[in-house]
Amino acid sequence: MGSDRVVWQRKTSVVELWIALENGIPSHDCIARVMARIEPSKLTECFVAWARSVVELTDGEVVAIDGKTARGSYRRNDKRGAIHVVSVWASQVGLSLGQVKTAEKSNEITAIPALLALLEVKGCIITIDAMGCQTDIAKKIIEKQADTVLAVKDNQKQLHEAIRDVLRSLGLLISPNYANCKGMKILMPGRGA
Repeated sequence: MGSDRVVWQRKTSVVELWIALENGIPSHDCIARVMARIEPSKLTECFVAWARSVVELTDGEVVAIDGKTARGSYRRNDKRGAIHVVSVWASQVGLSLGQVKTAEKSNEITAIPALLALLEVKGCIITIDAMGCQTDIAKKIIEKQADTVLAVKDNQKQLHEAIRDVLRSLGLLISPNYANCKGMKILMPGRGA
């Protein structure tokens, strides 16, 4: 108990360097009530603005976009779906640039364009898994003057077969195992390169 008090006092003095707290640091419950009143989309906008102010993405920087489902977030009692979040990660600087929770009964296909709208990714290389291999998402990335690496699997069967045919015609599919692959990744220049 005594060591907990010392740590809390250290945290208190550090927080008070940034902000004047006449009545001391608010309780956990008080902070939770304030956080619960903040509109998530506004918090996302503020976080993205802060991330932009501390990180300058450079040409060729890899920016990964991926969706994850929060384990244990499905609520059986009220039949609410699991929480699914799409995040953007700047690989070289090791910082999340933002995240968006998908709408109920939706997926990352609708969340990725909303997240891209908040970001400045000109000159970056955006990586997205097969779920994000959608025409509208690719167009949005090109509009942002970024390059993209899209995973192509059987979710885009015609595109997958066309890519495999082109690679085969160029003599690039020489391994029988690779020729029968279930997924490929291609680089699609978005800046006219």
